[in-house]
Amino acid sequence: MTGDYLALTAYFGERKRVGGKLVADALLDLYAGEAIATSSLMRGVEGFGLRHHLRTDSLLTLSEDLPAVAVAVDRRERVEALVGRVAGLVGGGLVTVNSADHQLHASDAVRLTVYLRRQESIAARPAHIAVCALLNERGVAGATVLLGVDGTLGGRRQRARFFARNTDVPVAVIAVGSAQTVADAVSELESLLAAPLMTTEHVELCKRDGTAVAGLAEPAQGWCKLTVYTSEAQLFRGRPIHREITRRLRGSGARGVTTLRGIWGFHAPHPPHGERLSQLGRHVPIVTTVIDTADRIAAAYDIVDELTAEHGLVTSQAVQVVN
Repeated sequence: MTGDYLALTAYFGERKRVGGKLVADALLDLYAGEAIATSSLMRGVEGFGLRHHLRTDSLLTLSEDLPAVAVAVDRRERVEALVGRVAGLVGGGLVTVNSADHQLHASDAVRLTVYLRRQESIAARPAHIAVCALLNERGVAGATVLLGVDGTLGGRRQRARFFARNTDVPVAVIAVGSAQTVADAVSELESLLAAPLMTTEHVELCKRDGTAVAGLAEPAQGWCKLTVYTSEAQLFRGRPIHREITRRLRGSGARGVTTLRGIWGFHAPHPPHGERLSQLGRHVPIVTTVIDTADRIAAAYDIVDELTAEHGLVTSQAVQVVN
């Protein structure tokens, strides 16, 4: 993607309703009706919002109300026209906007997002696996593949169904690396993928595998997004790191946390990995997002810093909260 793009992200409970329908359906109906270039609805595994009600898949109840995340990306003027309508649908949830196409410098850390179809392939391999392999070989710090359950690609609605191959359900590969490394990888991906949808965002790389890189660089005012990339197999005192982050931040009074489970990915120098039928335990990537005001995010980072003393990739970036 070239030009001036925005990413519009909504965080809400999956059972939340508006006007007699689920908020998730209302949002994707809107994005499909407006033929948004790409959008993806992802189901979280754990999180909480302003009321601090914990939503988690670890309880395995029939009344689960897990967190949901809907991301829409298109040209600035098209996204700006939707902001008010999306905020109205989400209501008490959280809606953020951030630029998805920066002018980058060689010294910058970059978050690259590559949007694919689930059954898209490169050289007879699933495209998301091939993309992760290339990113790993080129020295990108880490990548996580998130599978959508609904969304739009090229302006057309693509929805996962039980009895279907779901070939066009959206998949997002989120990677973090230096501007030069990402630029080199993008050049190769453009030659491998048919009409690829890719966006870049400037981020601060705070930590990598327990080592501080730049520390926290939160904005002087406004809102900040702290993102923690770990694995389900990485533990802190016997508990998965992402679950400990959620519980610690909930106890500290943080405004909200959302965790998504990936299906494939890596943190360099470790090779790409994901779910396989032959493995005994889950070894899939995890993405935990914390959004709060700049004056409160430092306290959240202190907790994250302790819990990622040995594992994980941590980034921060300024975001605009619209509701």
